[in-house]
Amino acid sequence: MGDFVKNPEIPAQLTGQSPSGQISPLDYLHSFAAYVEKTFQLSLWELVSSIITIIIILLSTLLVARFLDDLLRRTLPRFLEVGGIQREMDETINTITRRMLIAAVYLIGFLLIILQVPPLQRFAVAMLAGAGIASIAIGFAAQDSLSNIISGIFLAVFKPFRIGDHIDFQGEYGQIEDLTLRHTVIRTWNLKRIIVPNSAMSREYIVNWSLGETEVVWPVNFGIAYTADIDRAREIVVDETRKHPFVLKDREINVRLTDLGDFAVNLRLTFHVPSRDVAFDTGCDIRESVKKRFDAEGIEIPYPYYNVVMRKGQGG
Repeated sequence: MGDFVKNPEIPAQLTGQSPSGQISPLDYLHSFAAYVEKTFQLSLWELVSSIITIIIILLSTLLVARFLDDLLRRTLPRFLEVGGIQREMDETINTITRRMLIAAVYLIGFLLIILQVPPLQRFAVAMLAGAGIASIAIGFAAQDSLSNIISGIFLAVFKPFRIGDHIDFQGEYGQIEDLTLRHTVIRTWNLKRIIVPNSAMSREYIVNWSLGETEVVWPVNFGIAYTADIDRAREIVVDETRKHPFVLKDREINVRLTDLGDFAVNLRLTFHVPSRDVAFDTGCDIRESVKKRFDAEGIEIPYPYYNVVMRKGQGG
């Protein structure tokens, strides 16, 4: 190309070079086309066409994924209900199914983009040729991610919990807010969000308060002095418990002596409430009202104390 531009026997009108010897934009275009062809093994037009196609595929993938997400949000719950799936399971299965299908759409879009670029095609073929070694390497590198994905699918299929369920997990009480292919989101009672990998959710001990009956039997412990009247203390505890609006009055309220401690006679109250989310507050309210009644009626709630015995020293 350089010889073509500098040949004095060829008129400047044909070379695109000005009579003053400056290189014209046409020369830059030819040089750039030659560079593209040498670097990418593509003509300039093929490169531009590939870029345009990639942009179209990328935008189409995003639009299809969004459309599919909206469509599944509207239609999948009705489909599951017609198929006999329990209504409370709809949201969990709907969420995990939507995300799996959308992930498949993005994967197809990614593969179509690879097919538009010959160098990437050759790279993909080379990767497939070494798939045995590559799969082992990828398996070790991504074993945690794959474990979370598989655990997420198992959680959606076997349903130890559902979106919206109230659970105890590692000492935290909260509600299942979201279930993705990688992690589970738990919203705690104080509005924190705990992000737990799905593999941990499959492995750890979980108390699901929403599975089966939502009614909960809740305990509250009291201590009274050894000199206090146990029967009167029991009457006060039962009476104050019955006054609370969340306590189920048609269920049994029990107050049992559980321990003769070092400083107190320990009583345990058990009562029924409609659900776990009101149990803790109800127990706090009852504990406060019982304390006030004990103070008013002279029933002592003891605190630890020690007797110090002093002896005279011998001799001297």
